[in-house]
Parts: sequence; C-alpha cells; structure tokens
Amino acid sequence: MFDLKIEGGLVFDGTGGAGVWTDIGITGGRIAAIGNDIGEAKRTIDAKGQIVTPGFIDVHTHYDGQASWDGDLRPSIDHGVTTAVMGNCGVGFAPVHKGDHDKLIKLMEGVEDIPGTALHEGLTWDWETFPDYLDALAKMPRTIDIAAMLPHDPLRVYVMGDRAVHSEPANDADIAEMQRLTREALEAGAIGFATGRSDVHKSADGDWTPSSEATRAELTGIAQAFNGVDYGVVQAVSDFNLERGEQDFDEEWSIIADYAKASGRPFSFSLMQRDFAPDQWLKLIARTETLKEEGVDARMQVAPRAIGVFLGFNCTFHPFMGYPSYKTIADLPLAERVKRMKDPAFKAQILSEKTEKLAGPGSSVPPLADMLMEHIDFVAEKFFQLGNPPDYEQSADSSLAAKARAKGVSLMEMVYDTLLERDGHELIYLPLYNYTELNYDNVLKMMQHPQALYGLSDGGAHVGTVCDASMPTYMLTHWTRDRRGEKLTLPRVVRMLTGAQADYMGMSDRGYIREGLKADINVIDLDNLQMEPPHMVQDLPAGGQRLLQGANGYTATIVAGEVVIENGKLTGAKPGTVYRAGRHETLVAAE
Repeated sequence: MFDLKIEGGLVFDGTGGAGVWTDIGITGGRIAAIGNDIGEAKRTIDAKGQIVTPGFIDVHTHYDGQASWDGDLRPSIDHGVTTAVMGNCGVGFAPVHKGDHDKLIKLMEGVEDIPGTALHEGLTWDWETFPDYLDALAKMPRTIDIAAMLPHDPLRVYVMGDRAVHSEPANDADIAEMQRLTREALEAGAIGFATGRSDVHKSADGDWTPSSEATRAELTGIAQAFNGVDYGVVQAVSDFNLERGEQDFDEEWSIIADYAKASGRPFSFSLMQRDFAPDQWLKLIARTETLKEEGVDARMQVAPRAIGVFLGFNCTFHPFMGYPSYKTIADLPLAERVKRMKDPAFKAQILSEKTEKLAGPGSSVPPLADMLMEHIDFVAEKFFQLGNPPDYEQSADSSLAAKARAKGVSLMEMVYDTLLERDGHELIYLPLYNYTELNYDNVLKMMQHPQALYGLSDGGAHVGTVCDASMPTYMLTHWTRDRRGEKLTLPRVVRMLTGAQADYMGMSDRGYIREGLKADINVIDLDNLQMEPPHMVQDLPAGGQRLLQGANGYTATIVAGEVVIENGKLTGAKPGTVYRAGRHETLVAAE
C-alpha cells in the first residue's frame, strides 16, 4: 500500500512531452509507481480534471538570511516551488568573521532591499565558514528544499577584510585562499559559486559591492576551484558597465566569459531588455551562442515578465519621497501621512515643488532612481495599476500618464491621487526592464531561445518593491492560457519550471515525475489558477514589512511525499532539507 496516491490527473512529467491521464503512487518520499490501477494508498488526492507536475525549481532566489529564521519560505511555497537555490548575484552571509556581520547586513540591505532591522534581529549567525552555514540551515525544519551557492561578496570580505570593500584588487595570496574556500564549500555541498558585477547594486552606505570590480585573475582563479569536481554551476549578474557607457561592453563580456570557461561547469547570467540600451539583449544572446560554440554550457536566465517595481507609500520607493514637504511627514505612520496628504492645502504645496536628489554618497538609493525622476513624464507612460486579477502586460492607454491626459489633470496630481487610494495602500507598477515596446513579444523571444533558463524571481529579496516569486504561477496562467497574443505550450512551460532547471543544476533526484525520484509534485487546478494582487504585510523580524502575493488553484504541493500546501494553505508539514550537491548525486547513483 502506498503512503499517498495522486489519482486521475493529467500528468506532465517534466520532459516537455504531452500530458498523460494516470495515477502516481508515493512511498517513503519517492515516486514508487506510475500508471492505472496501481493499487491502494493510505491517502488519495483526487486530481481528476487537474494537471500534475513535478515540483518547481527556482534557480534564482535570495533566501540566504530568511532561511535561517523562517521555515516556510513564503512566497515561493505559495507558487509551487519545492526547491529554491540561493546565493545568487554574489550576496549572502557566509563565510563571515564575527566583526563583519554589519558589513554583510548593509550589503544585503542595499543590494536586495531587505530591511536591515529584520536581518539584525532574524539572523542567527551560528556559523562562520560556509560548511558551518549549511549545517546551521540543516537544523531547521522547513517546507521546501533549499540549495546554496557560495556568494563572492562575503567570501571576498572574509579573506580580504576592509580591502575587499574599497575596490582593491586581490593579490595572489588572496586569490589562492578564495579558491581554497570555494573548494571547501563545494565539498560541503554548495551547488555553485555566484558573483555580482552590477553598477546598480550598492550597499546601504552607497558603496559598490565588494565583488563588482573583481579582476579577471580573481574570477578565473576562484573558478578553478571546480577543477576535478563533476557538479556545481557558476552564476553572474552584470549590467556590462551600461551606467558608464557601452564602450566597456566587450571588455566586461570577456571577463565574464573567461570566468565561465575557467570553471568548466554550466554557467548562467541575467538577461533582460533595458530601455536605454534596447538592443543590448540581442548582443548578449549572440555572445552566449558563441560561448556555447566554444564549449561552455552557457545559459541566459530570463524572466517571464517585466523586471518591475512597485511604488507606494508603504514601499521602499515612491515618486514623492524626494519632495521637501513629503520629507516632513516621511517618518509618520501611514494613516497619519495619508490624513495629511488628503489635506487640499498640503496637496497644493507638494504639487508646487520639485523632487530633490536621492542618490549620492552615503545613500543606498541607486542613481537610476534620480534618473527616473528626472524623466518622470516619460517614465509614467509605464506607470500602471495592476488590478485584480493582476495584469502585468497592459497597453499604453492604461498608463497613469494616459489617464492623466484623459482626465485633464497634471501627471503628478494623477500619481498623487492614485497612491492615496485604498487609504494609501495602493501600488503603482513600473516595469523597468523587458517592457520597452509595452508588450512581451521580446520576452517571448528570450524564453523561446534554446539557451534560455527560467530565472530572476528574486524570492526573498527586494521585499519592499518586488514580489516576483509569483512568476511560476504567471508562467502557467499568462503564457499558456491568458495572453492576448502568441503563447507557449503547457508542456514547454512545465519543462522550463522543472526538468530543464534540474538538468542545468545537476539535480538528478528531482525535476521529473519518474519512478524512483523524489516525490516533489504539484496538483494544480489550472482552469481556476489565479494570482492574487501583491500586498504589504508586517511579518519580518523587528516588525519589518514585505510584499507577499498568494495564488488560488494549487490543490496540493508535495515535498518528499508530504503535502505542504493544500488548497492554497500551509499544512504545517516540514519535510524540506538542505540540498547538498555531490552528496545527493552519490545517493541517487547508489540507489
């Protein structure tokens, strides 16, 4: 008798093949049988009229801090994710000397917009080395599995101290020690190594990240830690010095390509279309194709929608935060701010003002924020209210700029009044990247590329501006069912979320519905699957707030044979573990 049986569902096994109506039997956390009339079970889930998929694998999250205090890992668990990979973009919390805790908190606070107060209170810091970190995470019961890459920034600070944060080049001894520690992390189960080279990423003090200016010698030296290791990946994020001018593109690509080649392992980087360099993504695709021809398993992490932010009076950013009058009330509770802002005299005063500069020395606000405010009339052509259900692909006539023209009011008055809706809880969605033409035709081209890899959800990060951990649900709803243009097939989308992710990461025990593999499975009422609008909650340590976004339609999410989500609600089951690369593969091979 099986522990659990999923009966009568349309099973998409993760290979990209057509769905098959069949049953699945689960015993001891593994898939024990697939077929009709397979026998009885202690518990049966009726999946008739629904789809059944492998659990989703998210290769780009930032739960590095949250995972040390939170066993639920929302919002990813709310969207069918059963394995989350963290450590991306080079930021994280291990290895670390005791005296550097604040440095890493300020780095994560600035780069990934996670409240420093929450990190100070929530992080347990019961580790120093990266193997210690994995051991500490393994002590906590959790809903889903997590895997961690070794992040470049804490590694650099651990080895170089203050020299790491002043853009000093690493010397030969530094590089050798970073390489040794990387190998140590890999042998302990790290699933890879990640670096960050974006000019947009800054610490809470306004400094560039420690790894952003790492030399070619440093990156290739660290990557050589993979020599003789048959598992693990390398990852990078870079804007290819776009903030400084496209003349540096070739040199920056050359450094990243050499880093990928030196590792000898699968490599991925973030791909998106930026308005101020609208054709750069095509150049990056061409370079990635060449890199593959040169023998590198090179992938482009692509998002299924815009890389956007939410603006609101409860969010990290909003268009009035630099206005002198707003600054006088900025520290008041939301209800008091809203009351003041509804006063016609206050409204008239603030609308007569101009914003002051936000970025600069000592500020974590990126220069991009000032650039957007300088061009607010143009930017507001992409200010949208998502609505319910949320609509992330809207036309130009839905923008706040278009609505202001139709109503005959100034743009800033339209923005002001919009943000005051719902007692100041209203959000404005601004698609920063991937929306240059105000549609997702280019996103579709990215996702259809054979070297594309689903990614960039940033689960656990940018909690005051972004909630893209809902992207798996968006993939299923928008791209297979709801889009008003060309769509993707359901088998392809399921593969992108499951088997393709497992293949890239080298996770041989999951990603497919196949006898003997780990029973990580979703049962989904696709006809009724729907995302909820994002909303702000105060559930982080020290009263910190974050955006969450739920979904309706997940009948069951199963991890290692246990139901962790049932009809959209957490069950309290905590079968999740720390996935350790190398060790898991050995176990699967032995079986």
